[in-house]
Amino acid sequence: MIDTQTSRRSFLKAGAAASGGLLMALHLPGTLGQAMAAGTLHTPNAWVHIADDNSITILSSHSEMGQGVHTAMPMLVAEELNVEMKQIRVVDAPPGAAYVNALLGAQITGGSTSVRGGWEKLRVAGAQVREMLISAAAAQWNVDRSQLKADKGMVLGPNGKKATYGALAAAASKLPVPEKPPIKDPKDFRLVGKRTPRVDTPAKTNGTAEFGIDVKLPGMVYATVQQCPVIGGKVKSFDANHAKGMPGVQAVVQISDGVAVVADSWWRAKKAMETVKVQWDEGAGASLSTASIIDGTRQAAKSGKVIEITKPQGDVAAALKGAAKVVEAEYVSPMQSHSPLEPMNFTAHVQSDKILLIGPTQFQQGVVGAVAAALKAQPEDITLKTTYLGGGFGRRLELDFVVQAAEISKAVGKPVKLVWTREEDMMHDYYRPAGVNQLKAGLDANGMPVAMHFKVASQSVTQRAFGLPKDTLDPFMAEAAVTGYNIPNTQHDLVIHDTGVRVGYWRAVSHSMNAFANESFIDELAKAAGQDPYAYRMKMLAGKPRYANVLKLAAEKAGWGQPLPKGHAHGIALMEGYDSYLAEVAEVSLNKDGSVRVHKVTVAADVGHMVNPDTVEAQLQSSIVFGVGAVLKHQITMANGRVQETNYNSYEPVRMYESPQIDIVLVKSTEKPGGIGEPGTAVAAPAIANAVAALTGKRVRSLPITADALRTA
Repeated sequence: MIDTQTSRRSFLKAGAAASGGLLMALHLPGTLGQAMAAGTLHTPNAWVHIADDNSITILSSHSEMGQGVHTAMPMLVAEELNVEMKQIRVVDAPPGAAYVNALLGAQITGGSTSVRGGWEKLRVAGAQVREMLISAAAAQWNVDRSQLKADKGMVLGPNGKKATYGALAAAASKLPVPEKPPIKDPKDFRLVGKRTPRVDTPAKTNGTAEFGIDVKLPGMVYATVQQCPVIGGKVKSFDANHAKGMPGVQAVVQISDGVAVVADSWWRAKKAMETVKVQWDEGAGASLSTASIIDGTRQAAKSGKVIEITKPQGDVAAALKGAAKVVEAEYVSPMQSHSPLEPMNFTAHVQSDKILLIGPTQFQQGVVGAVAAALKAQPEDITLKTTYLGGGFGRRLELDFVVQAAEISKAVGKPVKLVWTREEDMMHDYYRPAGVNQLKAGLDANGMPVAMHFKVASQSVTQRAFGLPKDTLDPFMAEAAVTGYNIPNTQHDLVIHDTGVRVGYWRAVSHSMNAFANESFIDELAKAAGQDPYAYRMKMLAGKPRYANVLKLAAEKAGWGQPLPKGHAHGIALMEGYDSYLAEVAEVSLNKDGSVRVHKVTVAADVGHMVNPDTVEAQLQSSIVFGVGAVLKHQITMANGRVQETNYNSYEPVRMYESPQIDIVLVKSTEKPGGIGEPGTAVAAPAIANAVAALTGKRVRSLPITADALRTA
């Protein structure tokens, strides 16, 4: 395991500043701002707002995209405030310095950092308010603080004295904020660690939840865009004469990266766009193909500039030379699309002196900076309201669609809701880059590895997004490169190769390709040694209790080594990611057409101290299904610079009947919390690949594992 948090923070913090993403003063959203102006809402700190009527609002600095942060993050504050979740409401925080994600250096939701970053910070925030309320009551009642306690929205004192938080909030908000208030010992938690219903479930069930695609403003018009089919291409000219005469069409405008049609309904905008004829300057990307991308990456792995991921341990070359057997393999991971169910959209209202932006984003700080730069506006004149996200997976860290909405609104002088078509969304993604992993190991006479050389060649998202200098280690490419196994001689190398495709962070980022390579290779070593893959791994985990424990639990729960139905096989894989330790066992068979069916995935997870076990389970289920699609179905291919997968018919989601049974074992732990939104996706790929190899005797080293891939393996 390598610690990359410091370098991640420095890259993203520097990049946010470079993009103009200035940290803004606190501007409360919607009714909160109005209530504060009216003197009925009091803010002891940036996270907790208490009204005179004793209603409590907790702000979430992390975007809610289905992962449950609108429940988990407020639970940490509510725990220290000694209030129940039913006593609070949750709203999204505005852009502001207080809401910067300390693990990433910017106001970003991603990297499975939400709970890890908020674990102490939000407990302290809740404790600060609790202590201030107690101090306010002590001053009013002229009693010693030690005689008071805060509980269930009230401060209780001697002789039956009591006051609601709301009654004390005005006085409390004027007191100094204690820097180091006492926070609870986890053994005293009443809320954290308990299964807690999600606060967003009712709204999402009854239809009142507002996603970006639901936003409506007075006088709002609708827009859709057409962008060059070759990403990076530019408009040479366009003919919109027919479109301008169609019903409801109000304008056709050229924006920085395409053409937009504006109408009084989105459907009318879409139908009019179908008649717009654009001549494109396709640029250098028109020569790109899947073969050129993979071949170029493979060549880079052989001859490109090598960057050390970690310092080599021992002498790999000598150990390989003296090994009883040497095993080599290459693994290829294709480009992947984010393809969230809610396509890219944003609403913008650009006026002469102020700009309102409403929509789904994972990067509030970046939104403000990008729009300010594009429109030559001042960041303090921009108000951003974050809605629910209908999926993100890293795609909504990008800012292209937000800037487009702002440009269109400025052009037409009205509030505009921009919604991309599914085809635009699929063909103009920031894709998970393709990767080539080359591994080589030497085995001793007992079949155990004495040396391992790991090399990954891929594209750097951080270079593209945040200006990482050339030939610099990108920590987001090195995730899961270093395993937990005890191997005496190791070397881990990275080669950065720019394929010409625009790439982005994708669920589990480089864990997804590196874990696939590493854990598939360990199975291949076990086979070369004639040993059971589970037992083989356990032999290399002495002194690694968290790794060994989850591996043992997953194997036992899945019935490893026990008879399976005819035509079924097990595969196993292990990984640490985001400070969480996961082992997965996949049970597979083949369908009549030769495709792979995943019947069951058993996962044991040690995620440290859990805030809401219910959310942990849901995230594991979600990430595993996401991983099943990535290993069996999904790839983005290119021909003549054009993405070939344009909708869900060619980039098929995992259907309900294809989803495996998922058995979960959660380890009770007092370790610091780990992230859980992403690692399940990464471990699913090698677990399934290893099961397929065990079943068929064929090792597919290039994803996805389709029926055709098996036939030609």
